Amino acid sequence: MNATDAIEIAHAALILILTIAGPMLITSLIIGVAIGLFQALTQIQEMTLTFVPKLMVMGFVLLLCLPMIGDAMSHFMTQISDKIVTG
Repeated sequence: MNATDAIEIAHAALILILTIAGPMLITSLIIGVAIGLFQALTQIQEMTLTFVPKLMVMGFVLLLCLPMIGDAMSHFMTQISDKIVTG
């Protein structure tokens, strides 16, 4: 294994992290902005008002994205296994 192989593995790992965490982070961002705007318009300053909906929506998005996450991790593991076998 040389430096280019290590860089390729690191690049693939970063893409995998973005693939797994991206949908949940983007959803959390959108829900947080929408609830923040709602709080600013209504002047309701309750901390749990942002936490509970974000948690529920992120759980729902996680359930929707589980097949994609499994496929991405399986593909990454196949790549790593092939690199280990070939040396």
